[in-house]
Amino acid sequence: MNRRTEGMLGVVAAQTMLGTLGLCVLESGADPVSVAFYRCAIGGLALTFYCFWRGDLVGIVRLPPRTLLLAVFSGALIAVNWVLFFEGIRRTGIAVATIVVHIQPFIVVLMGAAVFRERLQAVTLMWIALALIGLVLSTGLTAADLSGSNAYLAGIGITLAAAVLYAAVTVIAKGISGIKAPQLASLQFLTGALVLTAAAPLAPQDLALPQWGWLMIIGLVHTGGVYVVLYGALPKLATPVIAVLLFLYPASAVVVDAVAYGRLIGPGQFAGLLLIVLASLGVTLGWGPRLRTAV
Repeated sequence: MNRRTEGMLGVVAAQTMLGTLGLCVLESGADPVSVAFYRCAIGGLALTFYCFWRGDLVGIVRLPPRTLLLAVFSGALIAVNWVLFFEGIRRTGIAVATIVVHIQPFIVVLMGAAVFRERLQAVTLMWIALALIGLVLSTGLTAADLSGSNAYLAGIGITLAAAVLYAAVTVIAKGISGIKAPQLASLQFLTGALVLTAAAPLAPQDLALPQWGWLMIIGLVHTGGVYVVLYGALPKLATPVIAVLLFLYPASAVVVDAVAYGRLIGPGQFAGLLLIVLASLGVTLGWGPRLRTAV
């Protein structure tokens, strides 16, 4: 098996597995704060062990103060992001929440333009506008929904807030240097666990045995395992291949939601997903004329 095939299989396995995350969150029966806490704690410990196994654990202690500060701050953002995302899943369903949160790459582009003074191409703004249209379609909201306040509408807003926080984490990570990805992730997750202790998650003795099973899957498989697989797989692939394969996550989430709970997305929502995918590929791969505009 060649390097490219190994990378593709790794990303396919990781993204498909992530599509089952929402199922485990709902089946655990725990509140979003508790699920996020145990995901951070279990996943963080798993990645710390991975760093120890690779001989990278000592390097964390030698990191510059600025790098540690940014890692800790981004870890706090990740913790809140996961709480909001899990709450969005509870309110809107696995498929819709996962599609909505995938607006995050476009928020990163806009944040990058603001923080790093990056100039945006006019065609990039066009792709972002197309993604926003896709976002509106993917929510399935009607005029009647917008006229009142309900749990579904609140869930969309909560999920968008999660996307903004995750985009902020991505932008912060762009400014961090001198740290390996597993080191950064372990610091972020352990920091997230510490932050969430203040929100009073369920104590270990308050969790039933089946709940422990779901939470262990979330922490060991969806967090520690998936991250390790992606660390090894992504460097083996070109950007165009990665850009396409990353959308296996929302696609598999749609399938899981339909099979497990019978929630099928409508034609309009499916069209919205396709628009988001198209726009993301357009931005990532640089499709369109190279015309620039100042922002």
